[in-house]
Amino acid sequence: MAAAQLTTDALAEKHRSTLDQALDTIRTRAYWSPHPEHPKAYGENGSLDAAAGLDAYKSLLDRRFELDQPGTDGWTGGEISPYGPALGVEYPHADIDVLLPAMRVGMAAWRDAGAEVRALVCLEILARISARTHEFAHAVMHTSGQAFMMAFQAGGPHAQDRGLEAVAYAYAEQTRTPGSADWSKPQGKRDPLELAKSFTPVARGIALMIGCNTFPTWNGYPGLFASLATGNPVLVKPHPRAVLPLALTVRVAREVLAEAGFDPNLVAVAVERPGEGIAKTLAVRPEIRIIDYTGSTAFGEWLETHARQAQVYTEKAGVNTVVVDSTDDYKGMLSNLAFSLSLYSGQMCTTPQNLLIPRDGITTDAGPKSYDEVVTDLAAAVGGLLGDDARANALLGALVNPDVKARLEAAADLGEVALASREVANPDFPDAVVRTPVIVKLDGSKPDDEAAYLSECFGPVSFAVSVDSTTDALELLRRTVREKGAMTVGAYTTSADTEHAVEEVCLEESAQLSLNLTGGVYVNQTAAFSDFHGSGGNPAANAALCDSAFVANRFRVVEVRRQA
Repeated sequence: MAAAQLTTDALAEKHRSTLDQALDTIRTRAYWSPHPEHPKAYGENGSLDAAAGLDAYKSLLDRRFELDQPGTDGWTGGEISPYGPALGVEYPHADIDVLLPAMRVGMAAWRDAGAEVRALVCLEILARISARTHEFAHAVMHTSGQAFMMAFQAGGPHAQDRGLEAVAYAYAEQTRTPGSADWSKPQGKRDPLELAKSFTPVARGIALMIGCNTFPTWNGYPGLFASLATGNPVLVKPHPRAVLPLALTVRVAREVLAEAGFDPNLVAVAVERPGEGIAKTLAVRPEIRIIDYTGSTAFGEWLETHARQAQVYTEKAGVNTVVVDSTDDYKGMLSNLAFSLSLYSGQMCTTPQNLLIPRDGITTDAGPKSYDEVVTDLAAAVGGLLGDDARANALLGALVNPDVKARLEAAADLGEVALASREVANPDFPDAVVRTPVIVKLDGSKPDDEAAYLSECFGPVSFAVSVDSTTDALELLRRTVREKGAMTVGAYTTSADTEHAVEEVCLEESAQLSLNLTGGVYVNQTAAFSDFHGSGGNPAANAALCDSAFVANRFRVVEVRRQA
């Protein structure tokens, strides 16, 4: 191994204060981020500004993406931007029988480095990614279909925050137990029994991170950095439509590991050939001891059932629900919901799907509103928000794949359409598929409608479900979370009793709740270090980003006792 160019002292001087702040913030749950959200904040101290980032992204296209990984037996690719252009990037295809053994070679040195060094190396990886946020933003945009500003923020600083958060939790859990202890047990008149004990966090083994199409970095970084910081090598298996952002991440991680004197093969990427479907093959390999997955319920449940040799962390799907009982800010409620339904064309695991509204209407500061009036006014709010095509493109992005478009078109046949979806032209990318949301009215008392609103319809589709009363809405909420799961729940009410009742449902069913949001915070957004993404307590996910449970089982503590 070459001598380290990044010394421990240099890493500590650069990153220890950031780690300390992250550790303090996961305790206080206050707002904090070391990664700027505004694009103009970049361009100094070695970071790429907007023009340089775009040039760096373009330089990746239409060529091979070199990584110098062991076991490369060919090249593969085929990503096509949801905005139209083919990326033309070819990635190394790995012979897994060669790559997996190579990934284990550096484990002992990585283990012996200790929790602090591992954390500091991870922070250096994140710092270098942060300096290239503009480049990463274009990679996220053209693989996920997110509009540029969302790709910049969610795919950049917000994803980096989640990675740092995972490192902080990992460090806290590994250092909870002291590295050594002198043990002395009194024996009365006899000499005490004395032992010297050491306690070492030991990794489980190779971690497999299975990436998703919609948020490759935001959903990928927590598992990647939680595993790496706890001593595990990480094999990244990107979604075949969203390889580039994670391949860039792997390249940066390998560079930093090598410069810090560690084996770069502690992080590697496995890109599949078209139709190869290597996730199932990798998931049951005996070398794979941890799996992180974001995606469909069907495959998440398959992993939980079949990958028995691994600790499996899944974020699957759910039916997110908003209970509308009453409000003292009718205009603010409509505006907040309209934005939540529109952002990234509803292609977020946290986007509300079902809006439960009493059929006799609600009380508001603008007077009583019937069910029909609430739905009509919400449709008007969405229409007004997206009426200008430039603003619509900036909020909606592009549909990530043809399946979303098919679901959107089919939704119009499920009930009375309160807001029809319309096509939006994108002047910069004529081939982009951009659609506004559809809102469909359904009856909560009709069995035929139940099949629609109790199934996840991922994409820009929402159902305004009429219910007999708020009490019925809460019972439907409980059933939905218990049977289908939910990443988010929202509620609007001016009643203290109703607020308590909806809170009780969410506490009992383990669902994250947002109450009476009318300003610039939305039910489908969460902030690292403060908000938990998912709970791990309902069918939508078996883990939360991030909490102690998300990191603590990625390592075991091994004790060595010596006679003193």
